[in-house]
Amino acid sequence: MDRRVRDERTHQIWHIYLPDLEPGQLYGYHVDGPFDPSNGHRFNVNKLLIDPYARAITGTLEWHDSLFGYDIQDTSPEKDLTFSTMDSAPFIPKCVVVDSLNFNWGGDAPPKIPYHESIIYELHVKGFTKLNPEVPEEIRGSYAAIGHASTIEYFKQLGITAVELMPVQHFITDRHLKDRGLTNYWGYHTIGFFAPDVRYSSSGTYGQQVLEFKQMVKKLHKAGIEVIMDVAYNHTGEGNQMGPTLSFKGIDNRSYYRLTENDRRFYFDYTGTGNTVNCMLPNVLRLIMDSLRYWIIEMHVDGFR
Repeated sequence: MDRRVRDERTHQIWHIYLPDLEPGQLYGYHVDGPFDPSNGHRFNVNKLLIDPYARAITGTLEWHDSLFGYDIQDTSPEKDLTFSTMDSAPFIPKCVVVDSLNFNWGGDAPPKIPYHESIIYELHVKGFTKLNPEVPEEIRGSYAAIGHASTIEYFKQLGITAVELMPVQHFITDRHLKDRGLTNYWGYHTIGFFAPDVRYSSSGTYGQQVLEFKQMVKKLHKAGIEVIMDVAYNHTGEGNQMGPTLSFKGIDNRSYYRLTENDRRFYFDYTGTGNTVNCMLPNVLRLIMDSLRYWIIEMHVDGFR
Protein backbone atom coordinates (compact mmCIF):
# COMPACT_ATOMS: atom_id res chain seq x y z
CA MET A 1 0.00 0.00 0.00
CA ASP A 2 1.53 3.32 -1.04
CA ARG A 3 1.99 6.26 1.29
CA ARG A 4 -0.88 8.29 -0.19
CA VAL A 5 -3.34 5.61 0.86
CA ARG A 6 -1.79 5.23 4.31
CA ASP A 7 -2.14 8.97 4.90
CA GLU A 8 -5.90 9.14 4.21
CA ARG A 9 -7.13 10.42 7.55
CA THR A 10 -9.83 12.89 8.56
CA HIS A 11 -10.44 14.04 12.15
CA GLN A 12 -8.20 11.22 13.43
CA ILE A 13 -10.19 8.62 11.46
CA TRP A 14 -8.38 6.47 8.91
CA HIS A 15 -10.34 5.74 5.75
CA ILE A 16 -9.87 4.29 2.30
CA TYR A 17 -12.06 3.93 -0.77
CA LEU A 18 -11.64 0.81 -2.90
CA PRO A 19 -13.67 1.34 -6.10
CA ASP A 20 -13.27 -2.20 -7.44
CA LEU A 21 -14.94 -3.98 -4.54
CA GLU A 22 -18.41 -5.32 -5.35
CA PRO A 23 -21.30 -6.74 -3.30
CA GLY A 24 -20.44 -10.21 -2.03
CA GLN A 25 -16.78 -9.38 -1.43
CA LEU A 26 -15.52 -10.87 1.84
CA TYR A 27 -13.12 -8.88 4.01
CA GLY A 28 -11.68 -8.30 7.46
CA TYR A 29 -9.17 -6.00 9.13
CA HIS A 30 -5.63 -6.46 10.36
CA VAL A 31 -4.67 -3.67 12.76
CA ASP A 32 -1.08 -3.20 13.92
CA GLY A 33 0.01 -1.36 17.04
CA PRO A 34 1.53 -1.88 20.48
CA PHE A 35 0.68 -4.95 22.52
CA ASP A 36 0.83 -3.40 25.96
CA PRO A 37 -2.08 -4.74 28.05
CA SER A 38 -1.10 -2.84 31.22
CA ASN A 39 -1.72 0.38 29.29
CA GLY A 40 -4.86 -0.95 27.63
CA HIS A 41 -3.35 -1.75 24.23
CA ARG A 42 -4.08 -5.21 22.82
CA PHE A 43 -3.21 -4.77 19.16
CA ASN A 44 -2.21 -8.01 17.46
CA VAL A 45 -1.64 -7.91 13.72
CA ASN A 46 -1.96 -11.70 13.54
CA LYS A 47 -5.69 -11.51 14.25
CA LEU A 48 -8.26 -10.92 11.52
CA LEU A 49 -10.89 -8.53 12.86
CA ILE A 50 -14.57 -7.99 12.15
CA ASP A 51 -15.41 -4.51 10.90
CA PRO A 52 -17.60 -2.84 13.58
CA TYR A 53 -19.55 -1.25 10.72
CA ALA A 54 -19.98 -4.45 8.67
CA ARG A 55 -23.47 -4.60 7.14
CA ALA A 56 -23.33 -8.39 6.86
CA ILE A 57 -21.22 -11.17 8.35
CA THR A 58 -21.04 -14.58 6.74
CA GLY A 59 -20.74 -17.71 8.84
CA THR A 60 -20.36 -18.06 12.58
CA LEU A 61 -17.38 -18.14 14.89
CA GLU A 62 -15.37 -21.37 14.78
CA TRP A 63 -13.69 -21.51 18.17
CA HIS A 64 -9.92 -21.99 18.01
CA ASP A 65 -6.97 -20.98 20.18
CA SER A 66 -5.82 -18.55 17.48
CA LEU A 67 -8.80 -16.28 18.17
CA PHE A 68 -7.14 -15.13 21.38
CA GLY A 69 -4.56 -12.34 21.33
CA TYR A 70 -2.47 -14.16 23.90
CA ASP A 71 -1.17 -17.72 24.30
CA ILE A 72 -4.22 -19.43 25.74
CA GLN A 73 -2.23 -22.62 26.37
CA ASP A 74 -0.04 -20.79 28.90
CA THR A 75 -0.91 -22.00 32.40
CA SER A 76 0.08 -18.90 34.35
CA PRO A 77 -2.55 -16.52 35.81
CA GLU A 78 -0.98 -13.72 33.77
CA LYS A 79 -1.18 -15.52 30.44
CA ASP A 80 -3.14 -12.64 28.89
CA LEU A 81 0.16 -10.70 28.97
CA THR A 82 1.70 -13.16 26.50
CA PHE A 83 1.51 -12.56 22.74
CA SER A 84 -0.01 -14.98 20.25
CA THR A 85 1.48 -15.24 16.77
CA MET A 86 -1.21 -17.61 15.47
CA ASP A 87 -3.24 -16.50 12.43
CA SER A 88 -6.95 -16.36 13.28
CA ALA A 89 -8.18 -15.75 9.72
CA PRO A 90 -9.43 -19.31 9.02
CA PHE A 91 -11.67 -19.27 12.08
CA ILE A 92 -13.20 -15.79 12.18
CA PRO A 93 -16.42 -15.06 10.25
CA LYS A 94 -15.84 -12.68 7.36
CA CYS A 95 -17.48 -9.33 6.71
CA VAL A 96 -19.46 -8.94 3.49
CA VAL A 97 -19.77 -5.94 1.17
CA VAL A 98 -23.50 -5.47 0.51
CA ASP A 99 -25.56 -3.53 -2.01
CA SER A 100 -27.61 -1.11 0.06
CA LEU A 101 -29.12 0.81 -2.86
CA ASN A 102 -31.12 -1.61 -4.99
CA PHE A 103 -33.83 -2.95 -2.68
CA ASN A 104 -37.31 -1.96 -3.81
CA TRP A 105 -39.20 -0.78 -0.74
CA GLY A 106 -42.24 -0.07 -2.89
CA GLY A 107 -43.42 2.95 -0.94
CA ASP A 108 -42.96 1.29 2.45
CA ALA A 109 -43.64 3.60 5.37
CA PRO A 110 -43.66 3.11 9.14
CA PRO A 111 -47.16 2.42 10.55
CA LYS A 112 -46.56 5.00 13.31
CA ILE A 113 -49.05 3.47 15.70
CA PRO A 114 -49.58 5.67 18.79
CA TYR A 115 -47.79 4.27 21.80
CA HIS A 116 -50.96 4.14 23.91
CA GLU A 117 -52.56 1.95 21.22
CA SER A 118 -49.60 -0.38 20.81
CA ILE A 119 -49.80 -4.07 21.65
CA ILE A 120 -46.26 -5.48 21.45
CA TYR A 121 -45.53 -9.17 20.92
CA GLU A 122 -42.00 -10.27 21.88
CA LEU A 123 -40.62 -13.24 19.96
CA HIS A 124 -37.47 -15.13 19.05
CA VAL A 125 -37.00 -15.23 15.28
CA LYS A 126 -35.91 -18.87 15.17
CA GLY A 127 -37.91 -20.31 18.03
CA PHE A 128 -41.20 -18.73 16.97
CA THR A 129 -41.47 -20.55 13.64
CA LYS A 130 -39.03 -23.47 13.81
CA LEU A 131 -41.73 -26.09 14.47
CA ASN A 132 -44.67 -24.35 12.80
CA PRO A 133 -46.21 -26.73 10.21
CA GLU A 134 -47.99 -23.82 8.51
CA VAL A 135 -44.64 -22.34 7.46
CA PRO A 136 -42.70 -24.01 4.62
CA GLU A 137 -40.00 -26.20 6.15
CA GLU A 138 -37.19 -24.59 4.17
CA ILE A 139 -37.75 -21.17 5.74
CA ARG A 140 -38.73 -22.10 9.30
CA GLY A 141 -36.69 -20.30 11.91
CA SER A 142 -35.81 -17.41 9.61
CA TYR A 143 -36.65 -13.78 8.87
CA ALA A 144 -38.66 -15.03 5.89
CA ALA A 145 -40.78 -17.15 8.22
CA ILE A 146 -41.69 -14.12 10.32
CA GLY A 147 -42.86 -12.39 7.15
CA HIS A 148 -44.74 -15.45 5.86
CA ALA A 149 -48.48 -15.04 5.21
CA SER A 150 -49.48 -17.61 7.83
CA THR A 151 -47.37 -15.90 10.50
CA ILE A 152 -48.80 -12.49 9.68
CA GLU A 153 -52.33 -13.89 9.73
CA TYR A 154 -51.67 -15.24 13.22
CA PHE A 155 -50.42 -11.82 14.34
CA LYS A 156 -53.58 -10.22 12.95
CA GLN A 157 -55.78 -12.72 14.79
CA LEU A 158 -53.99 -11.87 18.03
CA GLY A 159 -54.63 -8.19 17.44
CA ILE A 160 -51.02 -7.11 18.03
CA THR A 161 -49.60 -3.93 16.52
CA ALA A 162 -45.86 -4.64 16.76
CA VAL A 163 -43.42 -7.52 16.97
CA GLU A 164 -40.37 -7.09 19.18
CA LEU A 165 -37.54 -9.25 17.89
CA MET A 166 -35.16 -10.67 20.46
CA PRO A 167 -31.54 -9.87 19.47
CA VAL A 168 -30.88 -10.26 15.75
CA GLN A 169 -27.66 -8.26 15.54
CA HIS A 170 -24.87 -10.73 14.76
CA PHE A 171 -23.75 -12.41 17.98
CA ILE A 172 -21.44 -15.18 19.11
CA THR A 173 -21.89 -18.33 21.18
CA ASP A 174 -19.54 -18.42 24.17
CA ARG A 175 -16.78 -21.00 23.97
CA HIS A 176 -17.74 -22.66 27.25
CA LEU A 177 -21.22 -23.22 25.83
CA LYS A 178 -19.93 -24.51 22.51
CA ASP A 179 -17.58 -26.94 24.27
CA ARG A 180 -20.60 -28.37 26.09
CA GLY A 181 -22.60 -28.78 22.91
CA LEU A 182 -24.82 -25.81 23.77
CA THR A 183 -25.54 -22.51 22.05
CA ASN A 184 -26.31 -18.91 22.93
CA TYR A 185 -30.02 -19.04 22.14
CA TRP A 186 -31.01 -15.55 23.26
CA GLY A 187 -28.34 -13.60 21.37
CA TYR A 188 -27.19 -11.06 23.97
CA HIS A 189 -23.52 -11.31 22.96
CA THR A 190 -23.27 -8.95 20.02
CA ILE A 191 -20.23 -8.62 17.78
CA GLY A 192 -21.84 -6.90 14.76
CA PHE A 193 -24.12 -3.96 15.56
CA PHE A 194 -25.10 -3.38 11.91
CA ALA A 195 -25.40 -6.97 10.69
CA PRO A 196 -28.57 -9.09 10.86
CA ASP A 197 -27.49 -12.46 12.22
CA VAL A 198 -26.81 -14.94 9.46
CA ARG A 199 -28.27 -17.86 11.41
CA TYR A 200 -31.77 -16.53 10.79
CA SER A 201 -31.35 -16.33 7.02
CA SER A 202 -32.97 -18.90 4.76
CA SER A 203 -31.81 -17.31 1.51
CA GLY A 204 -28.03 -17.10 1.84
CA THR A 205 -25.10 -15.83 3.86
CA TYR A 206 -23.32 -13.40 1.51
CA GLY A 207 -25.58 -10.40 2.01
CA GLN A 208 -28.85 -12.20 1.29
CA GLN A 209 -29.62 -12.00 5.03
CA VAL A 210 -29.91 -8.22 4.67
CA LEU A 211 -32.38 -8.49 1.80
CA GLU A 212 -34.39 -11.13 3.66
CA PHE A 213 -34.62 -8.92 6.74
CA LYS A 214 -35.80 -5.98 4.65
CA GLN A 215 -38.41 -8.15 2.94
CA MET A 216 -39.68 -9.27 6.35
CA VAL A 217 -40.05 -5.67 7.51
CA LYS A 218 -41.78 -4.68 4.27
CA LYS A 219 -44.37 -7.45 4.62
CA LEU A 220 -45.04 -6.70 8.27
CA HIS A 221 -45.47 -3.01 7.54
CA LYS A 222 -47.89 -3.80 4.73
CA ALA A 223 -49.98 -5.64 7.32
CA GLY A 224 -49.83 -2.63 9.65
CA ILE A 225 -47.40 -4.27 12.08
CA GLU A 226 -44.37 -2.43 13.43
CA VAL A 227 -40.94 -3.98 13.96
CA ILE A 228 -39.06 -3.31 17.20
CA MET A 229 -35.55 -4.63 17.86
CA ASP A 230 -34.16 -5.77 21.18
CA VAL A 231 -30.61 -4.38 21.27
CA ALA A 232 -27.69 -4.43 23.71
CA TYR A 233 -25.01 -1.80 23.13
CA ASN A 234 -23.48 -1.77 26.61
CA HIS A 235 -21.20 -4.76 26.01
CA THR A 236 -19.85 -7.02 23.26
CA GLY A 237 -19.03 -10.70 22.85
CA GLU A 238 -15.29 -10.23 23.42
CA GLY A 239 -15.40 -10.61 27.20
CA ASN A 240 -12.63 -9.40 29.51
CA GLN A 241 -8.83 -9.73 29.33
CA MET A 242 -9.24 -13.50 28.99
CA GLY A 243 -11.67 -13.20 26.11
CA PRO A 244 -10.96 -13.48 22.38
CA THR A 245 -9.77 -10.74 20.03
CA LEU A 246 -12.51 -10.56 17.40
CA SER A 247 -13.09 -6.89 16.59
CA PHE A 248 -13.12 -3.92 18.97
CA LYS A 249 -10.40 -5.30 21.23
CA GLY A 250 -7.96 -5.54 18.33
CA ILE A 251 -8.93 -2.25 16.69
CA ASP A 252 -8.68 0.01 19.74
CA ASN A 253 -9.23 -1.77 23.04
CA ARG A 254 -8.48 1.28 25.16
CA SER A 255 -11.11 3.37 23.39
CA TYR A 256 -13.95 0.89 22.95
CA TYR A 257 -13.98 -0.51 26.49
CA ARG A 258 -14.10 0.86 30.04
CA LEU A 259 -10.77 -0.11 31.63
CA THR A 260 -9.74 0.16 35.27
CA GLU A 261 -7.77 3.31 35.99
CA ASN A 262 -4.97 1.81 38.09
CA ASP A 263 -4.22 -1.03 35.69
CA ARG A 264 -5.71 -0.83 32.20
CA ARG A 265 -5.11 -4.53 31.76
CA PHE A 266 -8.48 -5.11 33.44
CA TYR A 267 -12.03 -4.20 32.45
CA PHE A 268 -14.89 -2.61 34.33
CA ASP A 269 -17.60 -5.25 34.25
CA TYR A 270 -20.80 -3.33 34.91
CA THR A 271 -22.70 -5.67 32.56
CA GLY A 272 -21.84 -9.11 33.96
CA THR A 273 -20.41 -10.17 30.60
CA GLY A 274 -16.77 -9.28 31.20
CA ASN A 275 -16.66 -5.87 29.53
CA THR A 276 -18.48 -2.55 29.30
CA VAL A 277 -18.55 -0.43 26.15
CA ASN A 278 -17.00 3.01 26.71
CA CYS A 279 -19.88 5.26 25.71
CA MET A 280 -18.11 8.26 27.24
CA LEU A 281 -15.86 8.48 24.16
CA PRO A 282 -17.50 10.45 21.31
CA ASN A 283 -16.42 8.06 18.55
CA VAL A 284 -17.81 5.06 20.42
CA LEU A 285 -21.06 6.86 21.13
CA ARG A 286 -21.25 7.75 17.45
CA LEU A 287 -20.89 4.07 16.55
CA ILE A 288 -23.99 3.30 18.60
CA MET A 289 -25.93 6.22 17.16
CA ASP A 290 -24.85 5.28 13.62
CA SER A 291 -26.11 1.76 14.24
CA LEU A 292 -29.49 2.98 15.49
CA ARG A 293 -29.82 5.31 12.50
CA TYR A 294 -28.87 2.51 10.11
CA TRP A 295 -31.58 0.16 11.35
CA ILE A 296 -34.18 2.90 11.06
CA ILE A 297 -33.12 4.53 7.78
CA GLU A 298 -31.78 1.55 5.83
CA MET A 299 -33.69 -1.36 7.39
CA HIS A 300 -36.94 0.54 8.17
CA VAL A 301 -37.37 -0.76 11.73
CA ASP A 302 -39.68 1.24 13.94
CA GLY A 303 -38.02 1.26 17.34
CA PHE A 304 -35.79 -0.40 19.92
CA ARG A 305 -35.91 -1.98 23.32
